Amino acid sequence: MMRALTLLLLLAASPLWAREVAVAPGQGTLAIAIAGAVPGDVLTLTPGLYAGAVVVDRPLVIHGPVEAVIDGQGIGTVVTIDAPDVTLKGVTVTGSGLSSPDLDAGIKILKKADRAVVDGNHLLGNLHGIDVHGGRDAVVRGNTIEGTQNPRMNDRGNGIYVWNSPGTLVEGNSVRWGRDGIFSNTSRTGIYRNNLFRDLRFAVHYMYTNDSEVSGNVSIGNHLGYAIMFSNKVVLRDNLSLADRSHGVMLNYTNSSDISGNLVRGGANRCTFIYNAHKNLIYDNRFEGCEIGIHFTAGSERNVLTGNAFIGNREQVKYVGTKDVEWSFEDRGNFWSDHPAFDLDGNGIADSAFRPNDLMDHILWSQPAAALLMGAPAVQLIRWSQSSFPATLPGGVLDSAPLMAAPVIAVSPDYAAMEAEAAVRRPKGLNDDYDINDLSSH
Repeated sequence: MMRALTLLLLLAASPLWAREVAVAPGQGTLAIAIAGAVPGDVLTLTPGLYAGAVVVDRPLVIHGPVEAVIDGQGIGTVVTIDAPDVTLKGVTVTGSGLSSPDLDAGIKILKKADRAVVDGNHLLGNLHGIDVHGGRDAVVRGNTIEGTQNPRMNDRGNGIYVWNSPGTLVEGNSVRWGRDGIFSNTSRTGIYRNNLFRDLRFAVHYMYTNDSEVSGNVSIGNHLGYAIMFSNKVVLRDNLSLADRSHGVMLNYTNSSDISGNLVRGGANRCTFIYNAHKNLIYDNRFEGCEIGIHFTAGSERNVLTGNAFIGNREQVKYVGTKDVEWSFEDRGNFWSDHPAFDLDGNGIADSAFRPNDLMDHILWSQPAAALLMGAPAVQLIRWSQSSFPATLPGGVLDSAPLMAAPVIAVSPDYAAMEAEAAVRRPKGLNDDYDINDLSSH
């Protein structure tokens, strides 16, 4: 009796009746095939146009070549996944509506549509590319997403939007145009890794996303690389920000996070902006060739900075404060390209401490017009006096154990070529239709 019951349960759990069904292109043919399928069926699309939006309301595998095009014809979301264990693989999805209030998308994964797999698809010209909207443990992997190019960037949609979808894995995707590459909002325990982002507002935009990882991504020619905002316990590791315009990394109300191994270079206004962010470990990053290497403000405290490199930034540090802040940890500080240091004992640590700012820097931050006096003898005398008599220096950053060598972070030739191309076509003095420094607008 027990063996018979076990066999019955196994049969109930196993889709032994599942079939592989070929679906021909045409108006509504895919919707008809879905309506006639049973859970576990494999729907194989052949090349051609599949006109009309579809809802996948049962566990199915839908796959085909890139020449199989599912076209929503400008109305709503093209493919809505409304059942668990659905796989959509290899096809082209295009023609969503353009309604921002309705979050029109190429592919939308709804609440309770858990364990969806969206793999290797092309999503072209949709408002949002993929909207993971409540489904848990989704896998979004290896997709090519090209968004709209509306002249107003804020009227575009996101390449990948993750809302309240714990456990989402976003991996190996290429996202270009649109608004943000990944916008993760009110979610947790996600992994966003090894993606390429180009020609966007933000490559990765976090709001209220905790206990998650952003690693191995590449941001090229965007307004901002990685904006981690109102989020805790985030790992931001081994990412590249190349020729991004405004910021490479922004930490805004971000706490207890690990920021390591990232490279920002190529002329951003700020390599890194730290705004009211606390108890973060920031180490082994390389900040190179920006107007400001790192900008600390709004009372950011109890952060550890060690092993970072500040190379060739016009202003290495902007820190407005009246107390000394130590930027070394366990006798290991940071590398400063403008620190004329010696290392007589050969231990890799400079023999003298380094302060990246002096009194004149503080005056310039509060009174920019004073830049006209920078060459004046009185200014040079003040700077010489402070370098000779450190007790006269104002509060600010102090690195007691500067490094003699900078961490090296490699960039592949392909990404370096994209970086060079993005730098050439970077518009001068143009931030589109929003102020990226207005934190309330994000």
